[in-house]
Amino acid sequence: MLIDNHGRPINYLRLAVTDRCNLRCFYCMPEHGLNWLSRTELLSYEELLRISSLLVSMGVNKIRITGGEPFVRRDIMPLLSSLSALNGLDELTITTNGVLTAPYVNELKSLGIRSVNLSLDTLDASRFFAITRRDEFAAVMHTLEELLKHDIDVKINTVVMQGQNTQDILPLVELTRELPVSVRFIEEMPFNGDGHQFSGITWDHVRIMDEIRQYHPHITKAVDEPYSTSYNYNIPGHKGSVGVIAAYSRTFCGTCNRIRVTPTGVLKTCLYDDGVLNLRDMLRGGNTDQQVKQALLQAINNRAADGHEAERAAQSTASIHQSMAAIGG
Repeated sequence: MLIDNHGRPINYLRLAVTDRCNLRCFYCMPEHGLNWLSRTELLSYEELLRISSLLVSMGVNKIRITGGEPFVRRDIMPLLSSLSALNGLDELTITTNGVLTAPYVNELKSLGIRSVNLSLDTLDASRFFAITRRDEFAAVMHTLEELLKHDIDVKINTVVMQGQNTQDILPLVELTRELPVSVRFIEEMPFNGDGHQFSGITWDHVRIMDEIRQYHPHITKAVDEPYSTSYNYNIPGHKGSVGVIAAYSRTFCGTCNRIRVTPTGVLKTCLYDDGVLNLRDMLRGGNTDQQVKQALLQAINNRAADGHEAERAAQSTASIHQSMAAIGG
């Protein structure tokens, strides 16, 4: 088992397979996109698999595939197949925007993928276009239908933004009345990809819940899973559930069990740090598995206590304005 220097077990890897995305959500990247990484800068299929295998051998038993958008990477399905076969990996999950996902749902099910996080900030097609700058709402909803049809657990991730989609909070909650989905509202974060100063949020987790309680006064607190980043709730008569993720307030840092690897192979032991180890360079430099493991252990044994400490220690404030596509969602 991997244990960090604060006594927290580390068993969860968020593995970003690409920085590219087929949407242009304004809170994540500029309208023209980013300066996309070349293929040689990205971790190769073999490197992704080697890093994952090493971490699983050290105690990681859950991997979430992120991006960018994972399904824009051509070799994503062979990678998922290889990852699903790793001895010791108990759970393989994906976060996707749903634009390209629907045709692969049956294969995902056959690989044993039981849960998918679907990014969806609104149920209104016109607002979807305004937020994402792309006309792909129908494709995302089709993916949602396919996931539910194949009995794959769906968590809908919604970033709550003042003046953009706060009117969608209640319609999204209403979605849980008839569908067995978990709708999770996420505080907006500073990773906008354009370098603009982030001045904080007006819709924090407390205000979001106050909005929901106003119309659902009988909502009750559910028992959160160990290491959960969301505060979860049930509404009487609803098939699904509601959650709130305090991503900017960072109230869950004390029990964080996750690490991230960016598309270029940089290990991040906290979302808010600068990156603490370049695994890609170690692999391409001829380091042995044992040497890579030792470097991983050293990095995890020097982990920040929480996101606020990691942000203060970051060498460059520019890292706080990177896109989530470059960081690994």
